Amino acid sequence: MLMRKPNHSFKQTLSRAFCLSAITIFLGMSNSAWALFADDDARKAILDLRKSLATTQMDLQNQIEKLKADNAELRGKVESLEKQGEDISTSQKTYYQDLDNRLGNFEPRTATIEGVSGTVQPNEKKAYDDALKAFQAGNLKKADEGFSAFANRYPKSPYLPLALFWSGNSKYANKDYAGAIAQLQSLIKRYPTHPRVPSAMLTLGNSQLESGNKAAAKKTFSEIISKYPDTESAKDAQQLNAAIK
Repeated sequence: MLMRKPNHSFKQTLSRAFCLSAITIFLGMSNSAWALFADDDARKAILDLRKSLATTQMDLQNQIEKLKADNAELRGKVESLEKQGEDISTSQKTYYQDLDNRLGNFEPRTATIEGVSGTVQPNEKKAYDDALKAFQAGNLKKADEGFSAFANRYPKSPYLPLALFWSGNSKYANKDYAGAIAQLQSLIKRYPTHPRVPSAMLTLGNSQLESGNKAAAKKTFSEIISKYPDTESAKDAQQLNAAIK
């Protein structure tokens, strides 16, 4: 009886020790597994976050590119509209200018030509232009006829001083010195402040010189020099005056 008790106690002790050891091992394994599971979850969460961020960045980049494309398209439309507006403005301006020119051929209109104001009658500008084109083309007879006819037909025209000026020059070029003198003197007397007067006086002096009236020519040249000293006509008059013997 006394010998059995120790054996029973030993077995119990051994059994308890085994159980404790098993529990300890189990707990250790459970902690390790938990730690392993926790690391996996964290790693997965980080990967998911990275994937989400990458997706968000891609979406943002796509949105930015779309905004750039939309902005470029809008800019192109704005530039196109601006160009259309400019074209329309130019077209309207051309239209109204053409309309004004056409109306000018049928209705009197007010104009200021080289400081001279007056009413321009229908076809008046064309008559003057035709005569001037003839002069520029070297057809001096036709030019003189055109300017003379213009002066007779439109005596109050703002183009009249120019018509007298070119008519005098046409006559001078045709060696009609008497006619040139009369025409140019008429211009100078009627329009003494006209900007063409210095040049008209120079042609007048040359006409007087060519017709043999040296005294009148010297007087005209001297007058140009004294009245219009800073003009090209004054420089030419000075040379011509010095050449008269």
